[in-house]
Amino acid sequence: MKLHSSFFRLLGLILALSGLTLAGLTNAAERGTSRQAKVMLDNAVHVLEQQGPKQAFAKFNDPQGGFVQNDLYIFAIDMDGVYQATGANPKLVGQSLAQTTDAAGKPIGKEILTLADKIGYGIIEYEWLNRHTNDVEHKFSRIRKVGDYVLGVGFYLPNEEQ
Repeated sequence: MKLHSSFFRLLGLILALSGLTLAGLTNAAERGTSRQAKVMLDNAVHVLEQQGPKQAFAKFNDPQGGFVQNDLYIFAIDMDGVYQATGANPKLVGQSLAQTTDAAGKPIGKEILTLADKIGYGIIEYEWLNRHTNDVEHKFSRIRKVGDYVLGVGFYLPNEEQ
């Protein structure tokens, strides 16, 4: 019994010193990690290569298709920057990302296309609205060129306030 209560006292002390709460641990767990984003992107690349654009994009746009998890989602654009899929908002399909800027005015659409064209993969960082928190936050997106398309998935940095 004494060991059990000592454990919880120690856990409480660790959480207090780190500035976390049990609620914060829950909220942090709802944020996708860089690793989860990489796995999702790898899976999306595989689906696109194996099933082709039509079936892959339908899965990416479907909230139940396996490519929308908490705040992670796949987006797909063609090399002109036109959305072919986006799990965050399928209504964007057909619209251009090419001239899109982030909340700080950074031309992220052009940056994604340039990176995809020159290297074929990479990570960009920018300021973006997190629809889960309704706050503009620092975000990273992993991107990879697959044939005539660029697939990407973004993740937010852990928020110290959570």
